[in-house]
Amino acid sequence: MSRSETSRADDRGSRDGSSEHVLVGLAGPREAGLRAVRRQALVPALLLLAASQSMVASLGAPLVPLIAREHDVSLSTAQWVVTASFLSGAVATPLLGRLGSTGLRRRPVVIGALASVLLGTVVAALPLGFEAMVAGRVLQGLGLAMTPVAIAVAREVVEPERRAGVLAALSVTVVTASGMIFPLASFVAHHGGISAAYWCASGLVALSLLACSLVLPHGTPTEPRPLDLVGALILGAGVGALLLVASRLHVWGAASATTTSVCVLAVVLLGWWVQWTLRADHPLVDLRLAIRPGVLAANITAVLAGIAMYVNVTLVALIVQSPVSSGYGLGHSVTYAGLMLVPFAVASVAGSWTGRRMTRFVPADQHLAVGALFAVLGALSLTLWRDDLWQVSVGMALCGLGNGNVFSAMPGLIVRFVPVQETGSAMAFNQVLRYLGFAAGSALVVTVAELASRGSEMDQRGITTAFLVSAGVSAVSAAIACWLAGSVPAGSPEP
Repeated sequence: MSRSETSRADDRGSRDGSSEHVLVGLAGPREAGLRAVRRQALVPALLLLAASQSMVASLGAPLVPLIAREHDVSLSTAQWVVTASFLSGAVATPLLGRLGSTGLRRRPVVIGALASVLLGTVVAALPLGFEAMVAGRVLQGLGLAMTPVAIAVAREVVEPERRAGVLAALSVTVVTASGMIFPLASFVAHHGGISAAYWCASGLVALSLLACSLVLPHGTPTEPRPLDLVGALILGAGVGALLLVASRLHVWGAASATTTSVCVLAVVLLGWWVQWTLRADHPLVDLRLAIRPGVLAANITAVLAGIAMYVNVTLVALIVQSPVSSGYGLGHSVTYAGLMLVPFAVASVAGSWTGRRMTRFVPADQHLAVGALFAVLGALSLTLWRDDLWQVSVGMALCGLGNGNVFSAMPGLIVRFVPVQETGSAMAFNQVLRYLGFAAGSALVVTVAELASRGSEMDQRGITTAFLVSAGVSAVSAAIACWLAGSVPAGSPEP
């Protein structure tokens, strides 16, 4: 090789080596930039996760009258498309919450749950009959367990100065997302049928699955903890029996042998679950943790607020869609029924925002009482004035203000009184109670309205009684929150 060729080869090698060095040097900043983008996208992805799962699980509420007509089933039977998803979520939440709150199993748990929800939406969308739709809704309920996981991830990775706002936003998303999906789902169902609404939901779940796959961080290695599968089965059976009684009481009769037998079974199973939980080395939920000061108020309010919320939501969807000849209906399409939930969702966001700013003047546990009182006003408004759409909108806005204050206050109360490593479990139990409240409200509302009606068909008196029951439940919630507020020590640290 000539000197000139050697020189060119050396120069080429030098340039190649420099290029390789530069590429290696750029790899670090590029990887750091990618990590920064993922960190910035994490909170939006968590909000999308919580919102999408709440939207999908709540998708049945405005569609219940339409489902009853299309599948030729009673309203109380059709209501199980809502009840089943919340019951499934209540059982799955503590299991998946414990699996996914910390550790290397977090990503597989979240991805697996989202895949199950996607399968459930597809099953519900296919023309396989009412039973298949309920089965699909059960799978969709697994996604409700993702909100406590999202809250645990946020507490672990979000900066302290942003943490309280993010936790409140994730909590209230369960309420607001449901309201925001109602009009879209109702519009799609009105023009394309129920299957079209579930096909749209499958696209939303797929988007959430993609976002979490890209940005959800791996958890830090932790000691794996056993799962209380027996406790989950006992709890699911006990609550399922209780909800069955609530939904069929108007058919079986209060004094029938069937009602008595199922009630006794429910009480025995739930009593067994409490005993099992208190004695288990690794219980499904820590009941002792659930009755700490502050946490107890949040947990009791979660059940009662959930009942009142779904009584109101279900009744409004029913009133708007029922014919005027029924005596209580407004005679509009399912699209209008969905639109009536928009004021509820918007007011929930406003209630969450104002509630966070009230922390400078009012302790967080007293926000529960404030929110419950707004819910009382909303239910009373709907009791007295519901002859026009604008009156229904005002009542639902008041209910939304109440729920926004209530649900945004809960995470701050809970994380102040539980260890960091138990955040996922404590939030999961609060979420369980919330979903049980949703399921109970969904199962009870038609039963209460039909039992209070004068004849065999639901009438104006039955609707009024059901709204009064909602107002009463919220009033009890406010009273309990005020009573328990005195047990919260002053000056407790914020999350």
